[in-house]
Amino acid sequence: MPKTILITGASTGFGRDIAETLAGAGHNVFASMRDPETRNRVHADALRAKGINIVELDVTDTESVDQAVASVILEAGGIDVLINNAGVASAGVSEAFTDEQVMSLFDVNVIGLHRVTRAVLPTLRDQQNGLIINIGSILGRVTFPFFGLYGASKFAVEALSDSLRYEVSQFGVDVVLVQPSAYPTQMYGSAAQPSDAARLAEYGEVADIPGAMVQNFTAMFEAADAPNPHDVAEAILPLISMTKGQRPNRTVVGSSFGADVLNEATAPVQASSIRALGLEHLETVKAA
Repeated sequence: MPKTILITGASTGFGRDIAETLAGAGHNVFASMRDPETRNRVHADALRAKGINIVELDVTDTESVDQAVASVILEAGGIDVLINNAGVASAGVSEAFTDEQVMSLFDVNVIGLHRVTRAVLPTLRDQQNGLIINIGSILGRVTFPFFGLYGASKFAVEALSDSLRYEVSQFGVDVVLVQPSAYPTQMYGSAAQPSDAARLAEYGEVADIPGAMVQNFTAMFEAADAPNPHDVAEAILPLISMTKGQRPNRTVVGSSFGADVLNEATAPVQASSIRALGLEHLETVKAA
C-alpha cells in the first residue's frame, strides 16, 4: 500500500537516492531540502521530473520545519513515514573544533532531527499509526579517532531513537534506526574541518592522520568493488512495508566494524533495563 513519506536532506546523497527509490516503488514522496528554488534548484528540478514532491525545509530552523510539515499534511492529508536523513559530518582533531562548530554539528544531526520529529509526531499520534526511520551510523556504536564529534552526535541519535520507540509505542508509532557504514557520498568531501589552527598545530604529525584516513576512504570508494550507496535505500524499502512492531530496531548497512555485534549484545541489556523499570508494555507497538 502506498505511503506518504517525508524525507529530510534529500537534495543529494542517501536522501536523494532514498527519495527516488521509494517513489519508484509507488510511494508518495516529499523530498525536503534547503533552498530548492536557488542553491538546490538543479537537484529539486531533477526530482520533480521523476514525480517527486519538493518541500523547502531547513532542519535548523523551527519555523521552516513547522511550515514544511504543515504543507505536506495539507497537500497529502497526513504523513505515514518520516525519514530523518539530514546530517553533516566532521573529521579532525576534536580539540581543534571550536564551540561554535560543535554546536552547528549538533544543531543539524541531533536538534534538527528532534525538531522535525516533534513537528510530525502529533499527526502520527492522531492517526495512531506511523513510522519514523532515523539515519544513524555505525559510528553511533563504534568509535573512530578523529570522528568523535560526528560519532557523538550519532550516539545521541541512538539514545533518542530508543527512548522515542518506547514513548510512542502506545500510539501505534514505530521508530527504527538505519546504521550505514562508510559510503561514497558527498559527506566526506563536505565534512567540517577544525578551525582552530593553533590547537591543531600543537598535535604535530598526529594532526595529519585524519587526512590520511579520508584519503584511504576515498581510495576505497574509487575501487572496482567500492560500496554502493544504493544499499541504504534498498535497506529502507522493506522496512516501510513490514508490519509495525515486527521491524528490527536497528539495521546495519555495509561494513559493520563490529556495530552489528554491539547491537546484538546490547539488545537484551536494554530489554532487561526496561523490564526492571516495570515498563515492558512499552516494548510492544500498539496495533491500529
